[in-house]
Amino acid sequence: MDDSAKRLLQRLVRRIPTQMLRDTLDKWERLTAKQRAFVDFTQSKWTITQELLAVCEERELSVKHIAELEMIYVIGNPNQGMWHTFQLVDAEDDAHSLELVQFKEQFKSHLSELKRNVAVKIKKHTDEAVWIRIAWGDTFSRPNHLKATYVVHYLQTPFVFVSGLLSKHKPLLLQALTLSTRHQGIKDANLSGQKLTAIRDLLMRQYQHVFPTKYPSPLAERNRSVSNLHIENEQAEASANRHRMAGEAFGNGMLPALQSAVYKLETKFRDLTNETMTERDKPLRCVVKFSSPNILESLRHCASTGIASTPVTPLLSSIPLKGRNYFVITDNAPSASSQMCQTQD
Repeated sequence: MDDSAKRLLQRLVRRIPTQMLRDTLDKWERLTAKQRAFVDFTQSKWTITQELLAVCEERELSVKHIAELEMIYVIGNPNQGMWHTFQLVDAEDDAHSLELVQFKEQFKSHLSELKRNVAVKIKKHTDEAVWIRIAWGDTFSRPNHLKATYVVHYLQTPFVFVSGLLSKHKPLLLQALTLSTRHQGIKDANLSGQKLTAIRDLLMRQYQHVFPTKYPSPLAERNRSVSNLHIENEQAEASANRHRMAGEAFGNGMLPALQSAVYKLETKFRDLTNETMTERDKPLRCVVKFSSPNILESLRHCASTGIASTPVTPLLSSIPLKGRNYFVITDNAPSASSQMCQTQD
């Protein structure tokens, strides 16, 4: 093993939880049963690393084989790091007939033409997802396997999910994807998150998104001894309407665990008592970010309980409707000073 393979293995063993390490090595199938039994998983991570280095040296494994081990772990644990989404556009006539073998050959060929010293590993997962691991190198350096890029693409769909991509490599990857999938272009889908499964389910509509026209009342029959039944009925009707509108905006059942939503605002300052700010030529810019373990579930709860007003504003309902969690909102309306001048005229 060379130094790059040793460093990658050392970092990988530190990254994988001890309780998952045995199963990951079993799936790897690069070590014999006897060699796997040699590793004592009850010891410290440092000791486990040294034992694994010894058996990998014995097997004469290279950095390519260690990269396979990393890929097995990442595929089995996709909800790590930050994933960004892209959407292929303008499909060619034969795009839907593209097969895996053709895609693998064309992607490797196009990327190699665009970038020298690049290592690519492609593997198809059981859910039909095509996983790509890319280690980038420079003109005079070998691929850096410690900073690999991961790409997930479902053939015959326009969606691509990317993690660990540097800005200098972005044009190369997007061009290779566009050519190998037989499309004319690719654009940012404005959807990102730490949980790949959540952004995939949201974008590909793999959740209960057929919204009902009527939402059943969540209120059970309670004590009818309340003095004013009219008030009780009115409150129950209002609660039912809130639940119905929350369901229409966000859907029913389990929602994708999206963790954030970002709104970038550009607006004019409007205050007749503050001429200094009102007369500014440049717009005011700010960023509003909502964060939660499950932002869609939190927003639905706020709407159904009355914490947030209903009907739900399009700014929030656009998250599941458009499959995005990043929005740029520009206000081109006239400033307060110009409105005042128009009124005076």
